[in-house]
Amino acid sequence: MNQRAHPHSTEMTSPPPHLYGRWRHDPLLLAGTMIAKMWWPFWRPLAPLHEPPTDDGVRTLRVIDRTVVAEDENVVALTFGAPDGGPLPQWHPGAHLDLLLASGRMREYSLCGDPADRLHYRIAVRRIPNGGGGSIEVHDTVTVGTDVSVKGPRNAFPLSIPGHGSPARTVRFIAAGIGITPILPMLAAAERFELDWSMVYTGRSRASIPFVDEVARYGDRVVIRTDDEHGLPSMDDLLGPLDPHTGRAPSGLAVYCCGPVPMLESLRAHLADRPDIELHYERFSPPPVEDGEPFTVTIASTGRQVAVSADETALAALRREVGLVPYSCQQGFCGTCKVRVFSGEPDHRDNILTEPERAGGAFLTCVSRGRGDLTLEL
Repeated sequence: MNQRAHPHSTEMTSPPPHLYGRWRHDPLLLAGTMIAKMWWPFWRPLAPLHEPPTDDGVRTLRVIDRTVVAEDENVVALTFGAPDGGPLPQWHPGAHLDLLLASGRMREYSLCGDPADRLHYRIAVRRIPNGGGGSIEVHDTVTVGTDVSVKGPRNAFPLSIPGHGSPARTVRFIAAGIGITPILPMLAAAERFELDWSMVYTGRSRASIPFVDEVARYGDRVVIRTDDEHGLPSMDDLLGPLDPHTGRAPSGLAVYCCGPVPMLESLRAHLADRPDIELHYERFSPPPVEDGEPFTVTIASTGRQVAVSADETALAALRREVGLVPYSCQQGFCGTCKVRVFSGEPDHRDNILTEPERAGGAFLTCVSRGRGDLTLEL
């Protein structure tokens, strides 16, 4: 049997009192309940209209500054803020934003500002005349005052601080051209944590590399070497001071690199027998196809057949033969190029799809291939 709580206790085991303090059923509450039950058959169809909208992760940012940051004028830095001036979600070095452009294209750009600045995001975009059109659209249409839809930030290139998630003792940063963008916030973090670090910054020419003035403040920790002045860098140039006893890159080194595919592949091969060195990297272009076999893609809606050679991706073949096909990262982790396999056996090489998604026919054209011919629903 329920007992009434002590007058000074916060525990209440008996029913709450009537609105006016009497311990019996409240006629106003009963009447309200009956009315609600009577009207529910009419209200119920409208109830979904009052449910809060699902968060799709898209937010609107406004361009508040646009600055040319390379002497050749082919790189612009864009600074975004919330339209209401409020704080933005936190991010960490290595993170990027997905820009949803007016054309329907989605492109990923590394955040290159200060993670401690909660009011602004900054990215930098190099104009690529023979690219997929995203950089040209940004350069030609995204100006101060433009509202842009974005997703993120997301981080596929995190910095692990030695002593706080990494056993490394020293850090070497390697940036090539526009690859400086994810590295810039890492340099600030390395300074803040008083790490033993150094960096080499490469590019075709001094005019082509952005943010030269910003990296100059780190003094002789940063070496700038350009192809037109010094020639192509060797592995020793990239990896920094050698161990005087072994003549090789020192043990306990963590390498963070962002640049073109040939540089990254050379570093991977050079460090393949060095388990004592961490290699972290991010590409701005698709990786080379490994162990590829030719296959044919049939487009289910039209029956058109597209040949995919052994050294190209299904995405590249579809773009060549069909035209505009959605894509972004070209590395198998953003999902923009996802289609459905109608028939055939896929060779999944992505980093994002779950097993149920794969079983349901999901397929990323940027990295995955066919074990034989495939029919795809685009």
